[in-house]
Amino acid sequence: MAAPVADSWSWFPALAVGVTFLKCLFINAYHSTDFEVHRNWLAITHSLPLSRWYHENGSVWTLDYPPLFAWLEFGLSHVARRFDPDMLRLQNQDYCSPETLLFQRLSVICCDLLLLYAARECCRCVSEQKGSKDVLRRPSFILAVLLLWNFGLLIVDHIHFQYNGFLFGFLLLSVARHLQSRHLQGALLFALLLNLKHIFLYIAPAYGIYLLRSYCFTQDNTDGSVRWSSFSPLRLAALGGIVSSVCALSFGPFIAMGQLPQLLSRLFPFKRGLCHAYWAPNAWALYNVLDKTLALLGVRLKLLEEAELPRASMTGGLVQEFQHSVLPSVSPSVTLLCTLLAILPAVFSIWRRPRGARGFLRCLVLCALGSFLFGWHVHEKAVLLAILPLSILAVESREDAGIFLVLATTGHYSLFPLLFTPAELPIKILLMLLFTLFSSSALSKLFSAHGSLLHPLEAVYLLGLVPLAIACEIVFPLSPWQQTLPFLPLLATSVYCAAGVCHAFVRLYVSMLREPKAKQL
Repeated sequence: MAAPVADSWSWFPALAVGVTFLKCLFINAYHSTDFEVHRNWLAITHSLPLSRWYHENGSVWTLDYPPLFAWLEFGLSHVARRFDPDMLRLQNQDYCSPETLLFQRLSVICCDLLLLYAARECCRCVSEQKGSKDVLRRPSFILAVLLLWNFGLLIVDHIHFQYNGFLFGFLLLSVARHLQSRHLQGALLFALLLNLKHIFLYIAPAYGIYLLRSYCFTQDNTDGSVRWSSFSPLRLAALGGIVSSVCALSFGPFIAMGQLPQLLSRLFPFKRGLCHAYWAPNAWALYNVLDKTLALLGVRLKLLEEAELPRASMTGGLVQEFQHSVLPSVSPSVTLLCTLLAILPAVFSIWRRPRGARGFLRCLVLCALGSFLFGWHVHEKAVLLAILPLSILAVESREDAGIFLVLATTGHYSLFPLLFTPAELPIKILLMLLFTLFSSSALSKLFSAHGSLLHPLEAVYLLGLVPLAIACEIVFPLSPWQQTLPFLPLLATSVYCAAGVCHAFVRLYVSMLREPKAKQL
């Protein structure tokens, strides 16, 4: 990926200011229980000594992010007390004064400054079309819009409420540094990211294999195989020193206090069940529906007794463990095995056939999608971990652009149930339409000389989201089924979108295996 030619970037500040202004308009919008989660974490880190941070359980919203994020909350709490000291009282559960709301919203917007910088660095790494004077058709401009105006980030962070933009800023800046061959900086940023939110372990295999293969080994044989004599122990030691230093800084105080087991139990709560309260659109959503279908058929055909079947708690909207009725129940170890099987071909491919930074990016997306599809207790918001990095590939490859349209459209639509209040219905529909229409038209124009980005069946599938949205968002709330089958729209949304995410995963794998070997960056 080459750096763009020198040109005016006056459009980038306009995009950044525009999206920041839009975020400010959402300050008084609906917010989820995650708002109280982070308010409680502010209170925990401000009011309690370090030794109590991961033991406090006075609220159900216990601290369950890695230590660096806890330190971020600690720093924010010292600013928060100037807005409203009462938000830092542990006893004030579900507290939301106007000052608290303003501070929480502004904290997310200010943290997004890192995302703005990271997006610009990524835009500088993509190749520009020679002779193109139309800013709207520049890959860097299209990428900036796809990253800064990403529909998922806007609604998850600035309406639903989380800090994903700040975290993705670390990820995108790390990716940009690797694209610029500044690998130690990229490794440092990713190590910091892992200690801010451990969900990014999903893509750690891609980082590990890429850095080992393309940084620690400095040369290849003429046939592309590893030249073992080129292995650099000093480079490996440098990478190991960076990772171990960050982890020691993050976990060291808790290890010294003998609290590592308690901390790890918070980070990896395996008793929360296979699926989140709202099913992520992944393989287990399809597995659950198949189990329910077989159970209903078994009862109707009198092959099963309804009284002997487990209660249908998996569609009850609760975070809990449950047993499948017909198919074998899935344990955390099974999901780990399935995830490893899903990502191993990708990491093996970049070891055996390095394709430079672009191959690393594709492997990163495959690791993110494989973990999303087969992981334990996956949150629906985790699909953004694949969509955002894929945006970089989408502006340089027609094949990746088509995959991006399928994944982004289905992945973003699967987030609709997060905003279930009537007031936010027009907002999410409008934002989704604007982002989808822009990405589709901009990428189509960018690759107009190569034909349609989508296969006919893919286009039909994506258009099927329209009647699905009408049925779930408009018709169902007015029907009598709302009382008897309240989670039917969630089930329908998850299952329909799971098909699209699985298709994008398979298509991305096929694309990776077909891609010719390229020179390493």
